[in-house]
Amino acid sequence: MDTDEGLLASYLKRKLSAHEAVETISGCRNLILGMSAAQPPALMAATADALRDRLIGPLNVYYLHGTEHLQQTLLAPDLIDLVTPRPLFLSHSDRAAIAQSHSTNWIEFVPAMLHQAGRLLTEHIDPECFFVTVSPMDRHGYFSLGTNADYGASVIRKARKVIVEVNRYMPRTFGECSVHISEIDHIIEHDQPLVEAIPKAPTEVDRKIAQQIIERINDGDTLQIGVGGVPNAVLSGLKQHKDLGLHSELFSPAMVPLIQAGILNGRRKTWMQHKHIFTFALGDRALYEFLDDNPAIVGYPASWVNNPDIIRLNDNMVSVNSALEIDLTGQINSEQIGDRPFSGTGGQLDFVRGAYAARNGRSFIALRSTAQSGSVSRIVPRLLSGAVTDPRNDVQFVVTEYGCVNLKGLSIPQRARALIQIASPEFQDHLEREATSLGWI
Repeated sequence: MDTDEGLLASYLKRKLSAHEAVETISGCRNLILGMSAAQPPALMAATADALRDRLIGPLNVYYLHGTEHLQQTLLAPDLIDLVTPRPLFLSHSDRAAIAQSHSTNWIEFVPAMLHQAGRLLTEHIDPECFFVTVSPMDRHGYFSLGTNADYGASVIRKARKVIVEVNRYMPRTFGECSVHISEIDHIIEHDQPLVEAIPKAPTEVDRKIAQQIIERINDGDTLQIGVGGVPNAVLSGLKQHKDLGLHSELFSPAMVPLIQAGILNGRRKTWMQHKHIFTFALGDRALYEFLDDNPAIVGYPASWVNNPDIIRLNDNMVSVNSALEIDLTGQINSEQIGDRPFSGTGGQLDFVRGAYAARNGRSFIALRSTAQSGSVSRIVPRLLSGAVTDPRNDVQFVVTEYGCVNLKGLSIPQRARALIQIASPEFQDHLEREATSLGWI
């Protein structure tokens, strides 16, 4: 660490072991964790130990997108009476923890849109303690939030106690990702490779859906691409495009080759040209290394990146996201299966609204026509889950492997007919009968 003596002294004054740092939160009730790759493994393990030893009291734990480290530590079944997890977005690890606990109500899901997460966690919830992983301090006394500006950039300046886990594997990124040592209470050091999310190869159905979206993306468009097989297939199919831009909540591995090839260059963006905007990054080690010290890629809080009023500033904004199901009026459910939360709203609605509000903007919701090996239609007469991620008033393009329809300006009967046409053929007659019985056709 090439820095002056004053900063070094300040660093050493704050430095503790993970267990020593956790003991300082004995009066804390609400603990907020960084999101996904920014969740600090050593601090979470030490907190779990302190709870078992009754060195600290029970905790409400708030976060988005839990990792396997969280599942193995604070979400361990023996802590069910000492930890109340309150995620704003569920991951595979969260769902696994629910199954492992044999309790359907232990994890208390908190509905939220991503652009409001920072405000929710600082205004509506008392942010007593915040744990997050950061990059090593630079010579000016700044750490970087690296992969996760999201709500971390907001919470870290409002929490009453901030403890950071310095990890040399966390990339140093630009934008609003810098945190000065004066804003930090305690520091622990723990080097461990960041969690990785390796995207699955797109299926043939994914590619069929993606191709219809690719045909509607033009040179010079600015993109937001979500999570899943179809979004990844869209990115991999853009190799013949030119001068694309990026303003996306997620920075993913499939974006890297497009930047390296000069296809994603931001040259024709109308807002923050030449900059690739993200609020969180999740992928493999190669992605994290690409992010490190790369001035073209800038992270900002979700309250800014996902704000529809900011998104709309880019002309030709294109948003691509996935869904679990859609009803015949156009309501989208992307977060719940039956009565069980599956993921969360995240930033989908933020970008559905922001993209459509942009000049020549387009919003796409992609979904396979069926689930459960073809036995269930994802296009349904009515949503029965009670979870509406995107209201029917906001939805624009809907794409399955059987076609693409634009719902804007269509009446309920027109929507029903259009969506039935892109449903799986074996379910079309049933959907038409249901729509008739509901008086929509």
